[in-house]
Amino acid sequence: MDKTSDADNLEVRLQALESQIYGERRNKSGKPVKCAESLARIQAGLTNTANKRERVKILHKKIEDLLKYLDPQFTDHITVPDAMKLEFILAEEDFLLSQAALLEQVSNMQPLLDSTYIRDVPEHATKLQRLSQIHIKEQDQTEAQALEVKKLFEEYNKMMFLLSKQFTQWDETLRKVEETKGVRPVE
Repeated sequence: MDKTSDADNLEVRLQALESQIYGERRNKSGKPVKCAESLARIQAGLTNTANKRERVKILHKKIEDLLKYLDPQFTDHITVPDAMKLEFILAEEDFLLSQAALLEQVSNMQPLLDSTYIRDVPEHATKLQRLSQIHIKEQDQTEAQALEVKKLFEEYNKMMFLLSKQFTQWDETLRKVEETKGVRPVE
């Protein structure tokens, strides 16, 4: 069912394209011009023409050679002698050996990559995400708790300051009373 709707959709799109290209033109029988039919006629005409001409047949046979000559690496193959290529390789020998050593290390570590720990990473990632959310929530709670403790310490310090001030005032008042009565303070 989906294939038929795709085909219908493609047909509608092709008709819209044909109407944009050809407009309201009609062929000799009065039907709207179809791109696919025009392209098929042109292809058939080109094939017939190519089959009738010997030079075109020869050209079709040599297309592979022509494509080979048009390849940019072909000119490098012709212009760079084998001795020069060997020098290029020898100049990069250290780099190639280091890369080979790194590839060897990777191939030796392949069992580690295939381990169950690595395969379980997606499962652990979901757990880690959940734990991260819990951690963030607990950090927020810790901040709130720290603010509350700081507030309590400030209140405690204020209370101690006020009590100390009050005791100092009482001590001063007691000393004045003792002096007026002539009582000597106990040391």
